[in-house]
Amino acid sequence: MNPLLSVAGLSIAVGQGGREIVKRVSFEVAPGERVGIVGESGSGKTQAARAVIGLTPAPLVQSGGSILFDGIDIAKADAATLRTLRGARIGMVFQEPMTSLNPSMSIGRQLDEGLALHRRDLDVKARTQRILSMLARVGIRDPQAAMQAWPHEFSGGMRQRMMLASVMLLEPALLIADEPTTALDAVVQRDVLELMGALAREQNTAVLMISHDLPMVACYTDRIVVMEQGQVVESGDTQSILATPRHPYTRKLLDAMPRRMPARPPVAEAPLVEVRNLVVDYAGRRRLFSRSEGMRALKGIDLQVRPREVVAVVGGSGSGKTTLGRVIAGLLKASSGEVRFRGQSIRRGSPGWRDYRMNCQMVFQDPYSSLDPRMTIGQLVGEGLRFMPQLDARAKRMRLDEVLTEVGLGPEYASRYPHQLSGGQRQRVAIARAVVRRPAFVIADEPVSALDVTVRAQVLTLFAQLQEKHGFSCLFISHDLSVVEQVADRVIVMREGEIVEQGGRDGIFDQPQHAYTRRLLQAIPALAPNGVGGVSLRWRLEGEPSA
Repeated sequence: MNPLLSVAGLSIAVGQGGREIVKRVSFEVAPGERVGIVGESGSGKTQAARAVIGLTPAPLVQSGGSILFDGIDIAKADAATLRTLRGARIGMVFQEPMTSLNPSMSIGRQLDEGLALHRRDLDVKARTQRILSMLARVGIRDPQAAMQAWPHEFSGGMRQRMMLASVMLLEPALLIADEPTTALDAVVQRDVLELMGALAREQNTAVLMISHDLPMVACYTDRIVVMEQGQVVESGDTQSILATPRHPYTRKLLDAMPRRMPARPPVAEAPLVEVRNLVVDYAGRRRLFSRSEGMRALKGIDLQVRPREVVAVVGGSGSGKTTLGRVIAGLLKASSGEVRFRGQSIRRGSPGWRDYRMNCQMVFQDPYSSLDPRMTIGQLVGEGLRFMPQLDARAKRMRLDEVLTEVGLGPEYASRYPHQLSGGQRQRVAIARAVVRRPAFVIADEPVSALDVTVRAQVLTLFAQLQEKHGFSCLFISHDLSVVEQVADRVIVMREGEIVEQGGRDGIFDQPQHAYTRRLLQAIPALAPNGVGGVSLRWRLEGEPSA
């Protein structure tokens, strides 16, 4: 069978004669085949995929090789030919649907746009019927209402379903999925991937999936291409590559997967932080003559975090876990209930408020948006030392150098700005800023969700080392169960503003009691070491590793 897509010796450079970021990459995709491209950030996988659809951004240029799609040379195709291919023959699902969907257009207009352009044989009524059928197919409960709605009115998972619907409406021969589920929680992630696979099988659409999520690629692809620093270092059948990886870089990626650490002895001391019957209500949105119905985000939450303990909070999007973290940090006001620190009730303006705020620090999900781009790294990290009169200027400088060294950067980074650092380095800065005061309590809200597999492993190891060295307690908020399995002592499972289950990590992961906990665990594929340097795919709570 002739390949649908043939990429041979593809090279992409920064300008004519500039540095090459993709170097002689070759791979093929057959009709109906699922191929995954994996690698760290900066490996060139996204640029190689974008070149397939002619979306290489300036100043990057294709400096060598060829891309043949169904016999058409993409590099030599004119603008008119590319317009006939994009959408109709090659579809693309991007990483963040909120930036891919036009916020100024209704969902119906956006889905109709491609049909109106590429299917001139369909009238308005036929196009509308096809859109309604596709919205129902991707799991939208009220397709008619969804057509009149706007992107911001839907969750991330719903937006990604609509993005998938807009692409699959045209029944393309090739679907390019660039990190399609990075920002989604476990259950929604599996739902979207299963839906994408089902639609591709129904329409015999080939899939080119770009991701750093190895379990996902292992589960949903037939072949895999491993890229490092712009080059293909290994390719072949997915299960064979994972079971017996040949290249050291592939083994490095597999070794970086989170692993469960031995359980630490439970802490018997009095709670450091305690939450009692915490309730958060959001008022309804004001309209011209009325107000929409409000929402209760937290419904009487009780939890404890003991000294030196890591308590993980997991749950789907909208479960209230981030709201819980922000209320505990003092960034949101609770409607009722209380937060206690070292046995004392903490409220804004109370006697213990200042001490608690100094001892409670937060690491946010996106370090780039939480770091002031106008400040140097030294200023950002050193800012936490302003209200420490016991330290003079020399002692503060020594503490700054010490903490930058602890997070693996070094004093030389103090003069740099956030935009000069990689994503992993920026997250190290965010951690350094949180621990520079030697706080008693750290709240980490999705601290590694935006990082690729090897950088994530480095940051998790760093976090564990700092927690062991300085003994701070931690509330670790995440939807990534594999990460939670590595770092947590206890796990709290939330759903729709309530705690549905909590307990020791091993008990929650091995013998979950609540149906929602089981659903979360079953949604995520895992890679289990096979004893010969590779891994095999398994589904949690669904038997032993497969061959």
